[in-house]
Amino acid sequence: MCTVCALYHFTRFEDPAALQGPLQDLCQAQKITGTLLLAQEGINGTIAGPASGIDAVLSHIRALPGCSDLEWKLSTASERPFARMKVRLKKEIVTMGQPDVDPRARVGHYVDPADWNELIRSPDVAVIDTRNDYEVAIGTFEGAVDPKTDAFRDFPAWWEANKERFHNKRIAMFCTGGIRCEKSTNYLLSQGHEDVYHLKGGILKYLEEVPEDDSSWQGSCFVFDGRVSVEHGLREGPHDLCHACRRPILPADRARPEYEKGVSCHLCVDETSAEDKTRFRERQKQIALAKKRGGRHLHTDVPDED
Repeated sequence: MCTVCALYHFTRFEDPAALQGPLQDLCQAQKITGTLLLAQEGINGTIAGPASGIDAVLSHIRALPGCSDLEWKLSTASERPFARMKVRLKKEIVTMGQPDVDPRARVGHYVDPADWNELIRSPDVAVIDTRNDYEVAIGTFEGAVDPKTDAFRDFPAWWEANKERFHNKRIAMFCTGGIRCEKSTNYLLSQGHEDVYHLKGGILKYLEEVPEDDSSWQGSCFVFDGRVSVEHGLREGPHDLCHACRRPILPADRARPEYEKGVSCHLCVDETSAEDKTRFRERQKQIALAKKRGGRHLHTDVPDED
């Protein structure tokens, strides 16, 4: 059993590059794999490994400037969900592309998981899912609005085009772990929509704390690691990943005629050319060879949250 830790924290790092090497070295020394993103606005990521190693990395991060009140979420995986450790430098720890957005200045009202159902069932509340379309496709809250965005950076344009729909509504927003709502609620506040709320700890905290019988959640929650999805109690979900398009699919989808491992699925078979598929088949051969040697091809990792 492997411990999985999801974390993020907004703070000011004057020189993120100076933090990269020591953090990478510590993770490797502690046999931790996953991805951590560093930017001047803070840190974000998911890591996995032995509990003692996770503790050591968390202690290190909490000692970084402004990170003493870091919060994180722990769960487990039956197998190690990442092939390697990456500590990457980015312009943003979650990409919105809005330079004036600053969650450290102001965010929406936090709503604890225990109070979320009551809020989103209120008739004057519009519930907005801030995640990407492939995430929403496998699960969301009952009655939530799906912006159908390909990436989080598309959210401001969607809001601009649709804001009149919500002029007389309170807005309740949610995402996987909370980081995207830190930015999206700050953005809405900057646009003059004052009555904004978001789910504290995100879907993951809700699924951890709210009993399934009392839940308003429908389906599974996509996660950015090798588990692909989780369900109530943060138990591993049923989904696999199509390594051609990086979208979640169910085991039954592998029996569909459009499915070819690493090459296509029913969601992407018409999106790629014959030349693309030839290239994907060669890549799949390399993945099989790596597995035969007892390793793991890096392409099998899940993409970063964005």
